[in-house]
Amino acid sequence: MSGPISLEPGGAEQDTLALRLADVRPRRRRPRWALDDSTLAIRLPLRGPDEDAVSRLAADLADRIGPAVHPYEVAALLEAEGLTAGTIKERYGHPDLFSLAAALYERVPRTFPEPARGPDPWRPDTVRCLLRGVLFALPGLAYLLTAPLWDAGAHASALIVAGLVSWAWGQALGHRAHLRMVAGRREAALTLLAGAPAGAVLATAAGAVSGGVGPATLVVAAQSLYLAAAGVLLVLARERLLLAALTPLVAGAAVLPWSEPGEVARAGLPALALLATLAVTGRVLWSALAANPASGAAASGSAASGVVPPSPLRSLPYGLFGLAAGVLVLLEGRREPYAVIVLTVSMGPAEWLLYRYRGLSVAALRAAATPAGFLLRSAGILGLCLAAYLLPLWPAALLTGAAPAALLTLAAVLWTALLLQAFGAAWPSALVCLATAAGAGTVTLLDAPPGPSAALALSCGAAALCLTGCALWRLGRPAPHA
Repeated sequence: MSGPISLEPGGAEQDTLALRLADVRPRRRRPRWALDDSTLAIRLPLRGPDEDAVSRLAADLADRIGPAVHPYEVAALLEAEGLTAGTIKERYGHPDLFSLAAALYERVPRTFPEPARGPDPWRPDTVRCLLRGVLFALPGLAYLLTAPLWDAGAHASALIVAGLVSWAWGQALGHRAHLRMVAGRREAALTLLAGAPAGAVLATAAGAVSGGVGPATLVVAAQSLYLAAAGVLLVLARERLLLAALTPLVAGAAVLPWSEPGEVARAGLPALALLATLAVTGRVLWSALAANPASGAAASGSAASGVVPPSPLRSLPYGLFGLAAGVLVLLEGRREPYAVIVLTVSMGPAEWLLYRYRGLSVAALRAAATPAGFLLRSAGILGLCLAAYLLPLWPAALLTGAAPAALLTLAAVLWTALLLQAFGAAWPSALVCLATAAGAGTVTLLDAPPGPSAALALSCGAAALCLTGCALWRLGRPAPHA
């Protein structure tokens, strides 16, 4: 739409019609003040804009004229409404479209309404998050069922070493699978298919080296296989299938308070749950590999054309964090095993709060007008989420007889580290957790002052402060949330 030619309204050229008569006589010399009888001037009646009609049009279109920043936008709106040049002249008394648009723009005050709030992109699935917390703790029922069948105390070191290796490997593999998920679900399934068995073998070998080869190696292998398969199902969001596979464990543990199930049931139910988990994992991987072969082929073609997969080093800090978190939980579990169960179940609500933090941060980004204002809002959101996670753990620690200080500081360390990892800041959380685990572990091994319990609480408290400050520094800016 081009702009109008500048014509000032009310000029003499609009209200005077000049007619030049034919000159039929020889031109006679007359004074300059004399009237030229060869020109006939007719004065047209003045007709201004119809103010009432313009006011009615402004009232009808006020909600759409108000947000305009230039009269040309109003002109485009009038064209879209189908107003012709004749209608504008006859009904509203304006010479052209742009004159009417300028009048409407001046008549309607400027209003800039807030855009409609869209759906929360980080709205959590509450049932899924709670289910994941339960699934983290349910495998412990297998140790409860099989405890009378073997000497768990003599082979605890093998199970612990294998568990730490599985935890670290699973964290790194899960991160790499999510990176490959960008290229397609098939690429993520291929990553899990290659990495999960390797992790199970590595964990089993580490447990065998620690505890020696013997009957306990079968238990270590079963534990490693389950952790690898469960990790695959959790990465591919198949929590309900994993819960169904663990049904035999739940049934067997439910019978224990009232009757003795017998050795066959104590050994068979965990084995059945393991076989069901492996079968479900194989079926899920097969479906992921077979689904959408065209997209998988496209992804393979893009890789062949020069798109390099992400380096495995990108997943290294996540594996190191898994190892450090496992050591910290182990140190807490040596004194208070029931506190570890509480902490494990709380990982479901912790994941839910991570989603809520991101959703609230996006809302704060929309509401804040300055960087300082967003920093204050971000600090408030971080404090709110931390309080919502830690406060329920206080009565849980008292019920289990655990020291609240050590449990709460450890939970704060884990949650803030997971928060930083969710935003890609994996190395700070990994290094802080490794240093914390090394310090508390050294004090525990050497039985040095101030003692294992106080050392764990003090080191986790310092680590929680460091991670919280890092979170405020990194996430208190608008860029990570945009």
